[in-house]
Order: sequence, then C-alpha cells, then structure tokens
Amino acid sequence: MVMKIWNFGIIGAGLIADFHAKAIQNIRNARLIGICGTNQEKVKKLAGKYNCRTFNSYSEMLRSDEIDIITIATPSGAHMEPAIEAARFGKHVICEKPLEISLDRIDRMIEAHDASGTKLGGIFNYRYNDTLKHLRSAVDNRRFGTITFAAIYVPWWRSDDYYKGSWHGTMKLDGGGALINQAIHMIDILQHLMGPVDSLQAYTATLGHSIEVEDTAAAVLKFKSNALGVIYGSTASFPGQFRRIEITGTKGTVIQVENSFKVWQFADQTEKDKEIFDKFSQIEGGGGVSDPGAIPFEPHARNIAAFIDSIETGNEFEINGHEARKAVEIVLAVYKSAREKKPYVFNHL
Repeated sequence: MVMKIWNFGIIGAGLIADFHAKAIQNIRNARLIGICGTNQEKVKKLAGKYNCRTFNSYSEMLRSDEIDIITIATPSGAHMEPAIEAARFGKHVICEKPLEISLDRIDRMIEAHDASGTKLGGIFNYRYNDTLKHLRSAVDNRRFGTITFAAIYVPWWRSDDYYKGSWHGTMKLDGGGALINQAIHMIDILQHLMGPVDSLQAYTATLGHSIEVEDTAAAVLKFKSNALGVIYGSTASFPGQFRRIEITGTKGTVIQVENSFKVWQFADQTEKDKEIFDKFSQIEGGGGVSDPGAIPFEPHARNIAAFIDSIETGNEFEINGHEARKAVEIVLAVYKSAREKKPYVFNHL
C-alpha cells in the first residue's frame, strides 16, 4: 500500500514558523510545499532553508490544489482570518498557540471548519513530552487519592529587546503578555490534567518591562473537583527558571520540573514507580526560560503528526478547536478577574 504524503503550507515566517518547517521535514508522511508571510525577506530566507516555494500571500497559497494542510504561525491576533479562509478552500488547519486572543475569534474559526468539514487543531507541544503520559495515567487511575492542590509555575525571563519593535507585548496582536504567550502551555497542561476550573481570583502587573500588558500574573483557583490551585507566570524573573507543575493529594504527590520528575511518590508505590522516577529524575529541557528559540522541535513534530493521524483515521484530534479554546478561556478569566478586582466564576452549563 502506497503511503499518502500530506502537503503543507506555512503561513508566517518568524521564529515559530521555523519550528513548524523543521517539524514537518521530520515527519515521514509530510512534505513542506511552501511558505508565505508579510515579510518577504524572511519568507525567502526560510523557504531557501527548507527548499520550498514562496507564496505572495496566504490567499495565493490557499488556492494551490497541491496543499492539503495549513499551519498558522503568524502573530496570535492574526490567526483567525487565514484559518477561516483556509476552511473555505477545504484546507485542514493546525494553528500555533494560542488559537486566538479572544473567544469570539476562536469560535468563528471553529464554526468555519465545522461548516466546511475540515479539521482545526491547536499546537500545545508540551502535551507530547514523554513525561505527560505517566502523569496523566496517575491522575486517571486516581493514584493521588483525593487531589487537594495543583499548581503551575512559569518564572521566565524576556529581555527588553524581545519586546522592542515587536508584536510581542501588545494587546492588538499578543492579546496579553506572560500568560497568553508563555505560560499558556502550562495552563493547558493544568486544565488537561485537572479538568474544568470553577472559579479564580487573580492579579496581574507590569513590573519589569515597559509594555502595555502584564509581565507577571498570579491566580488562585478552585477546580470543579473542589481541589485548589495556583497559576503563576512571568517574563520578569531574571535569569529565567525552569517551569514546574505540582499535583498533590491524599495518596500521592508529583512535582515535575521541565520534563523531569523531582518527586514521584504514592501511598501504593510500585516497582514501576521506581522505573519511572529513575528514567525521568534528571533535568531535561530548560529551553524557553530566557530564549524562546531554545526549545526542541520534536514535540512540535509529534503534535503535527498526531493531527495528520486524526485526518487519516477520522478520529477526533486530541487538541481540536474546542480543546485548544480552554486554555485561552482560563487566561482571559485571569485578565478579567485582575482588571475588575473580583473573582471570576466560570459557566460550565
């Protein structure tokens, strides 16, 4: 049986587009056809690096019968328009995080792909690190007993140069700061493991940079399960520290730092637990704490490969539009709570 090759086009030519291109290049049933973007110099440079075509606009790219799947790697607040137009041309779309900067814009993307019968997926590449399957299994198998607390910490650093003359740190195209751009990965992991948030109380501040959005945010959460939690995200924590998630309950505690387990302990400890801890007890990662380009491309490749598999099998993609929306909803709730100086209560009807 001949293996189908899925042809990709990338919209955007910045740093993250390079990760998309490298990821596609390393997927056996994927091929990069071309790249487009608003900066033609960057488009030509990236296309030359990956030996693919350049397109003058995404409208031109979407008219190509050769392309099956579009990846969107534009600034966050510019995801909706190409995503909707791609649906009209019958192209599947996998979009960099966050899916968009408002729930209304995300919903319009979802509706467009539902109407066209194409798939819309999000990129949350942390979900494809090896440690997550073990942590998810521990939650699913109730090894924590009654989970009492769960928290994520993203104490990162970005220099002034990162924001200078950039769309980063702007309301129009970033939609916020440290939470919606950097910490959203871990917020997605938190809700993926813990389920819906019932309510939260939050504070945001701009303390280390001259930008119009937050560089520091903290929130206390109450999950629908009644467990309590914390979200902390910053780009004003020099020199940048490893991201961390903690989950604890009446029968167990796990502390994960980057992609390693610093604590993996349960009341019903088994030999398998020792194997997991021994395998993942050393620090792995560190990418992104101060340099957004210092991350591996392999999780992106797994994320995109899983999206291809969902198209081939007809199964629902794990991070479909509705799933990718959840982390944005939490981030926007944090912003609203901080702005209005009162708790935010979610409506899960």
